[in-house]
Amino acid sequence: MQAEDHGADDDNKKARRRAYLVRYLEQNHYISIEEIASHFSVTTQTARRDVMALELQGKVRRLHGGAIASTPLDPLVYRQRRVANAERKEAIGRSVAGLLPDHASVFIDTGTTCEAVARALVGRKGLRVVTYSLRVATTLSECTDFTIAVPGGFVRQVDGGVFSQNSAEFIQAFKFDFVIISVSGIDEDGDIGDDDYAEVAAVRAAMQQAGRVILAIDSSKFGRRALVRLGNLDEVDILVTDAAPADKLLKVVKRSRAQLHLAEMRAIPA
Repeated sequence: MQAEDHGADDDNKKARRRAYLVRYLEQNHYISIEEIASHFSVTTQTARRDVMALELQGKVRRLHGGAIASTPLDPLVYRQRRVANAERKEAIGRSVAGLLPDHASVFIDTGTTCEAVARALVGRKGLRVVTYSLRVATTLSECTDFTIAVPGGFVRQVDGGVFSQNSAEFIQAFKFDFVIISVSGIDEDGDIGDDDYAEVAAVRAAMQQAGRVILAIDSSKFGRRALVRLGNLDEVDILVTDAAPADKLLKVVKRSRAQLHLAEMRAIPA
């Protein structure tokens, strides 16, 4: 009887610990394995088991050395993103595609703007592409003879992003002539960022292996501060957008190393 009570007490402690972890991540977005072990006075092996169990329940996502909150995009929000500024994104996609020579090695980020880039790349020759976007990979695999690599992991249903704790390590195995990224916002200090910690980790890994970094965003992202900092415009070689930012941010862009390219909009037939 005592053994049963002790086991029940252990289960209760485990449940309380995991519930706290979920609440902590909802507020702080990331926690390391070492922080879990220290806070609860458990071993790192126990901390990892907690994270793995919560991941199976869909409550957290593992990263190398820790965990982040599982915050999938609202499908309605993502559908709205597809519709919003669609013509601008297609123009940006064409502009980015025009910067890439045939047979280049390329990393392509996830998101609606990068999907437009993928569509614009159809018809090119011999590209070697790494992406964690199944939508990008599917577009290119069905319409081209490109070599395409995608990391393994869990598929985020709303946008087809593939993530695991090893995504960054997978990406770091490659060298890229061009890294094409998109972000949730560029603030007035010139910092670029996203709202998803896992995406930032993957993109950061790609940027470290890049010959040139191309940032492709529509002008609605100017002046927005994202939750997770990815870097700064000084780490970007080319900024491709549909319209120049307002004066304050434009001055920051001109002081940075990023070259501003304005996408050419196609005239709408009368």
